[in-house]
Amino acid sequence: MRKTHALIFTHISVRLPGPEHHFLINPYGLLFEEITASNLVKIDLAGRPVEESPHPVNPAGFVIHGAIHAARSDARCILHTHTKAGCAVAAQEHGLLPLNQISMEFYGRLGYHDYEGVALNLDEQQRLVADLGSHPAMILRNHGLLTVGETPVQAFLRMYYLDKACEIQTAAMAAGTGLVTPGPDICELTARQLAGEDDSSDLQDDKAYDLAWSALLRLVERIAPDYRA
Repeated sequence: MRKTHALIFTHISVRLPGPEHHFLINPYGLLFEEITASNLVKIDLAGRPVEESPHPVNPAGFVIHGAIHAARSDARCILHTHTKAGCAVAAQEHGLLPLNQISMEFYGRLGYHDYEGVALNLDEQQRLVADLGSHPAMILRNHGLLTVGETPVQAFLRMYYLDKACEIQTAAMAAGTGLVTPGPDICELTARQLAGEDDSSDLQDDKAYDLAWSALLRLVERIAPDYRA
């Protein structure tokens, strides 16, 4: 998420506890490597700051985030990115293909939203919400990727693996050889296994996300300990 090609134009928002529908969002104008806990902007459901801040909020960002936060109580954290691989797959007619175990996490669980220009028109919000539906992730065609989660852990790791799936797809297609895709039954089974929804397998792994998140927290403490400031 610290890649410089994203510059200042991608967004992360998290709903705060309480009845006010207040959120934290990354400040518009700062690179991710410049963002710390103290310069996050606290906003309401319309994207208006509710506390004094020297930083603005990206208006296109909260057209997207505000709509989803308002419609989905489970979407407590939303990530939207413009990575190279994500944008490449967003430009492909067939979208994300089940080419790898990583991409199968999103099999039948991925929405698609057609491009309508920069997201500055409020009437696009209802279409964004409808296209996301109940899915945990969405590809914004000709634009980028979006994931939601009940926690930042879910939203971040979904984005990490969605982007990784896009990287795998672009690499596989660039090889110029035939592609192998498992059958629909295997793809659906794998999606259920990775989502913790399968009870037909002999063994279960319900610790993967927690262990991965703990490892990432150890990493950020080593490389960017000032994020807490």
